[in-house]
Amino acid sequence: MHWIELDKQWLLALNGSDSVFLDSLVKTLTTATTWIPLYVALLYIVIKNSDSLKQILIIVGCALLCVFLAGSLDDMIVKPLVGRWRPARDPDIGISVDIVNGYRGGRFGFFSAHASNTFSLAVFFIWLIRSRLLSVGLVIWSLVNCWTRIYLGVHFPGDILVGLLWGAVVGTCVWVFYSKVSKRAVAPANYVSSQYTKTGFLRKHADIPLCALVAILIYALIKACFI
Repeated sequence: MHWIELDKQWLLALNGSDSVFLDSLVKTLTTATTWIPLYVALLYIVIKNSDSLKQILIIVGCALLCVFLAGSLDDMIVKPLVGRWRPARDPDIGISVDIVNGYRGGRFGFFSAHASNTFSLAVFFIWLIRSRLLSVGLVIWSLVNCWTRIYLGVHFPGDILVGLLWGAVVGTCVWVFYSKVSKRAVAPANYVSSQYTKTGFLRKHADIPLCALVAILIYALIKACFI
């Protein structure tokens, strides 16, 4: 069977549910503004662990570069060029796709900017901070966003997979770029204490984004319970 047909079958198997609770939960988790506390937490530890304003600006600039290369170029060039319909708008299966509150996304969906954006940022900060627990948390954050897009019927699994792969490439390449322009790319020899990660970030600071992630998930669950 052609992979496109398999992709459509997987989408129909994974998309949607009859649960109002899950519908509300997914709508909250897929919204970009929901994750603002996570971005603030990451910015906070960058500020607390950077040697200068220049260092902070380089890191912030690299994070923005991830978003531009992973998501903006996708939306501006790849999606209209490839022209693959989103599942909810696909002429073959669109009528069978479960949608939430009439949300179908834009016309084209290949590849997923949610997947590429979140995973590029996750990979960049994984390389940057080198905290195992935070790395796991950031990967889970990206995968949760990916799941919401399939649940809502706005991306095929193939869109997600390609988005994740492109996000990993972008995040790693931006890290390599960062390592060329920043003295902090290779940790100084004095960061040997167990209180620091290999790249000189305080481990206790790396817990802050994890707390933000947990708080966001609790907020989304509580919100879904009362809708």
